[in-house]
Amino acid sequence: MSETPKGPVMIEVGEDTGPSQHGPADAPPVPELEPGLPEGRAMQRVVSIGARRPSSLGRLFWGALGSLLLFAASVAAWDFVIGLFGRNTFLGALALGLVALVLLAFLGLAIREAAGFFRLGRLDDIHADATAAAATHDLGAARKVVGRLEALYAPRRELDWGRKRLQERADEQFDADALLGLAEAELMAPLDAAARAEVEAAARQVATVTAIVPLALADIVTALVSTVRMIRRIGEIYGGRSGTLGSLRLTRSVLTHLVATGAVAVGDDLIGSVAGGGVLSKVSRRFGEGVVNGALTARVGVAAIEVCRPLPFVRLKKPSVSSLVKRALSGLFGSD
Repeated sequence: MSETPKGPVMIEVGEDTGPSQHGPADAPPVPELEPGLPEGRAMQRVVSIGARRPSSLGRLFWGALGSLLLFAASVAAWDFVIGLFGRNTFLGALALGLVALVLLAFLGLAIREAAGFFRLGRLDDIHADATAAAATHDLGAARKVVGRLEALYAPRRELDWGRKRLQERADEQFDADALLGLAEAELMAPLDAAARAEVEAAARQVATVTAIVPLALADIVTALVSTVRMIRRIGEIYGGRSGTLGSLRLTRSVLTHLVATGAVAVGDDLIGSVAGGGVLSKVSRRFGEGVVNGALTARVGVAAIEVCRPLPFVRLKKPSVSSLVKRALSGLFGSD
């Protein structure tokens, strides 16, 4: 039977593992979490909301609710006018006149919305006819498209010079592609410049608010408002001025086009075209998000130009996201 040691038991450990050999200053640094590349979450959310198609049940619910509220308001207005006639003829006549004025204003708004839808549909028809004429090399169809363009832009004084040059040289063109290219160069160039300016302004605003304003949801609200306003202005530039409902329809068409083509995803091509987003994200996550949100806004603007433009890009070059972002954000975050 072995004897139990009465003294303390000493356990030898390696020299490098003992806690007494190192102090807090010798401990390895805690690895910092890599912030990762910015994702442009605000614009991603805006596009997903705008492109979401309501369900049939939802459309039925809102349609029935709107009809019920309109019917209830009509009955209440009728009872109100009849009651006033019973109390005082003058008050009843005044109330009837105000109701008639409201109905006239409502009718005017409805006519304006219908005219907006008509203008947007006319742009779509011209674009489709121009694409078909270019694909079939039909000179007669191309001349019809050019005639419709001249009628569309006849009230636009800033395009008078381009229309005159087009009229002078149109008879010299004996090829559909040449005629459509001439019309594009003379009529679309100034409109493209104005549309690019709108895209740059919207991208600059979205990037600035995302990078500077720390309030929750401020970037999403700014991105949503700026996107809707930008798309509406682009539609107006190309001759598709519309009302509220027409602008919402146009916005949904543009965002649906983006989702269908996958152009809203933040891929390597977008990060490469706006390398500042990756660089700034090392300094500030919000600055990186601002740059990428601005780039996504520019991408939405390019899609809006393609949707609203009555002629496809053939002779003129389609604006690129990198060039738009470079011009929009030049000097904003200290870049050249």
